[in-house]
Amino acid sequence: MALLPILEFPDPRLRTRAEPVTTFDAALAKLVDDMFETMYAAPGIGLAASQVNVHRRLLVMDVTEDHSEPLVFVNPEILSREEVGVMQEGCLSVPGFFDDVERAQRIQVRAQDRHGITFERELSGLAAVCLQHEMDHLEGKLFVDYLSVLKRDRIRRKLEKTQRDRAVRTGSDKVPAGAGAR
Repeated sequence: MALLPILEFPDPRLRTRAEPVTTFDAALAKLVDDMFETMYAAPGIGLAASQVNVHRRLLVMDVTEDHSEPLVFVNPEILSREEVGVMQEGCLSVPGFFDDVERAQRIQVRAQDRHGITFERELSGLAAVCLQHEMDHLEGKLFVDYLSVLKRDRIRRKLEKTQRDRAVRTGSDKVPAGAGAR
């Protein structure tokens, strides 16, 4: 298994809409395993393939504190949404920032597992919110898109500065995509 680099806002690759997964093979299984390792190490509770620059409709999540319920959703689709509420969200692609986002608190989802077997599952609370957040990534959408333009621009500027400073500290002559460009 390997840790994968996580793209950070405002990297334009995060805006790429993911394509359906059509092949369920050893390469997909390795990607799933690498995504779990990356998510747990970050640490996070969800990770979409788009965040690791693989633009396929795949996400992993585990909202348990002891990492005891790893879930894989390939080609997920939400069948129903209920009970809208507000929960504070953060994102591995927007490190260090959190804000309130309104989402359904109960959802019914259909997806495929890592072997291509279709299943349906009801999720509620944090798991429902996490799945919706990760599915947004598959559409090229970030949680900051739910915030005001003022808040989103402030976050973008701070992250661009952090990325530039990191590039200088590491001696990299390459500034990450999107950092500093407006």
